[in-house]
Amino acid sequence: MTTTTPTIPAAGTPTRPPRTASSAARESLSGRWASAAAIVIAILWTLPTFGLFVSSFRPEAEVKTNGWWNVITDPQFTLDSYRQVISGADVDLATYLINSVVITIPSVLIPISLAVMSAYAFAWIPFRGRDTLFVAVFALQIVPIQVTMIPLLRLYVDPPFNLMPLAGNDAPGGGFYTVWLSHTIFALPLAIFLLHNFMREIPGELIESARVDGAGHVQIFSRIMLPLMTPAIAAFGIFQFLWVWNDLLVALVFAGGNPSVSPLTVRLAALAGQRGEDWHLLSAGAFVSLVVPLVVFLSLQRYFVRGLLAGSVKG
Repeated sequence: MTTTTPTIPAAGTPTRPPRTASSAARESLSGRWASAAAIVIAILWTLPTFGLFVSSFRPEAEVKTNGWWNVITDPQFTLDSYRQVISGADVDLATYLINSVVITIPSVLIPISLAVMSAYAFAWIPFRGRDTLFVAVFALQIVPIQVTMIPLLRLYVDPPFNLMPLAGNDAPGGGFYTVWLSHTIFALPLAIFLLHNFMREIPGELIESARVDGAGHVQIFSRIMLPLMTPAIAAFGIFQFLWVWNDLLVALVFAGGNPSVSPLTVRLAALAGQRGEDWHLLSAGAFVSLVVPLVVFLSLQRYFVRGLLAGSVKG
């Protein structure tokens, strides 16, 4: 009968830690082939936008007869499309731009304000039926927006209990209230769900220590939760800003097509003309509308990335 002596590593010899799935995935995604694939995808993704940008500076005849890549052999550039987009309508483009700002800012601030308070209540205030109500709020995300538009519009025009109508010729706020409320209603379920999930990642010991020190819900919410939730709030704010700024359907339905309250997307939809004969102006109009969202995204990019990664890694 023979016995085997287990091999003991020599003193001072470092032992390699076990390779985890996350480290393996990180190494594979940072390899040479992964980088090459990422570059190819980025080029294919950016190429149509670049072609749209080039087409916005080309003459109408060139846009309608050949592709944008012909600028390599026959470069012709003009600002006529931008001139027509900016000053080629009865209503100045600045009016639509201001309307978009007036619609977007309250449509972002109102749902965020309500969602932050609701998410805190669902996460840290125990009350009867909390879980059932949260599931109901979450389930509202599956309701299509198109299904709710006619009931909401009827509610705005003829509200119950003899309340003041929010739509029509005598609507208060010039007709902006209906657009603000509609965007708020559509955004609240997702906002509450995302912010609630972020709040649940905050350690409970932090809340308990604040309660031991005598802090109430208002102090905990304002002094602890809000500073910690800045990345998540900024991330959702960017999503909501882009959604409202690029929205056309809600503006057409609830603004009533009135130019005094119509956003920039309504003007862009009318650029092509009734029969689509001026479709070459759409590329210039798209980049005019792109300026403000691009500035907002670049200025809040660091908060956006932190908000997307919030809660994904513990420790």
